[in-house]
Amino acid sequence: MNKQIIPDIVNTQAIVTLDTSATVHDAVQKMNTHNVSAVAIVDDQNKLVGIISERDMTHRVLALGLAPQATNVCEIMTKEVETLNPKDSALDAIELMLSRNIRHLPVVDENGEVLAMISIRDLMRGTRDDLDVEIADDLKIAFAPASV
Repeated sequence: MNKQIIPDIVNTQAIVTLDTSATVHDAVQKMNTHNVSAVAIVDDQNKLVGIISERDMTHRVLALGLAPQATNVCEIMTKEVETLNPKDSALDAIELMLSRNIRHLPVVDENGEVLAMISIRDLMRGTRDDLDVEIADDLKIAFAPASV
């Protein structure tokens, strides 16, 4: 399983971003429109400054009784964002997500511009076929007749 994030896992993707002045309500609307669970927050030069996910909204807005229309994404976004570069492997991404207990990772270029947003679901889909082949190969070896 040696797939790279781009192009093996994601080869085309509409990047969903908001700027820091957007409200949580704006983020919910954008997520709903684009059927995504996380949005990259970017500055005026399109560089990543944060990420907001559905989990952030439930834990940092709804659970605290904040009003989504009156709360800016910059108030609740994750600012210290783990990122991937396009050449990172799918396995590295999975390990990072599992070790940090995160479900979404932005993929950024060397200038900090967002190229894609990877979810654990994307990684599972992208690696499932490879895992099936590896398991089948391992089973063949494990249950092969003993050689003399």
